[in-house]
Amino acid sequence: MRWAIGVFAVLAVGTAVGRAQERTLVGDHVESGGFGAPVVKFTEVLGDFAVLAGGRGAWIIDHTIMIGGGGYGLVNDVYDFRLVPAPRIQFGYGGLELAVVAASNSVVHFSVMSLVGGGGITMGAPGPTDAVFVVEPQLNVVVNVTPYMRFAAGGGYRWVTDVDWYPLTDSDMSAWQISLALKFGRF
Repeated sequence: MRWAIGVFAVLAVGTAVGRAQERTLVGDHVESGGFGAPVVKFTEVLGDFAVLAGGRGAWIIDHTIMIGGGGYGLVNDVYDFRLVPAPRIQFGYGGLELAVVAASNSVVHFSVMSLVGGGGITMGAPGPTDAVFVVEPQLNVVVNVTPYMRFAAGGGYRWVTDVDWYPLTDSDMSAWQISLALKFGRF
């Protein structure tokens, strides 16, 4: 019986020492947070001024990496006057958003992000929807307003591909954009 207690004690001490020395790629020192944000984007659709509204949210890893998603939809009226009668364009998209943040503890700092996902275009209402692929890289300037709120202003380009509605083309739906976001969360 004594030998069993001795073996158990040796195994317990050896296991505790092994855990204390264990090294991992992601350890206890990594901090985690998250946020949600309403977003407004100013851009062009068919060469006309367009406003997209939506939101994004993300998990923040060690104040540096963001993994999340976002979705946006056209809120103002845009018409394709190349057709008679001119149909109203409806457009929305969303997908995975990845970002890298530099110097997040500074009052003013930067982030680089990209959305990769899909969306849909409808001409006229109601009508069938054309599925499209969207990639949208963006550079942001971020201001730490409070410990739980950030303001972000950014700019980027929205690439839309696989547009199949005649006479719409990929370039009709692709454009530069400026975005404004108010992020709330634990950063």
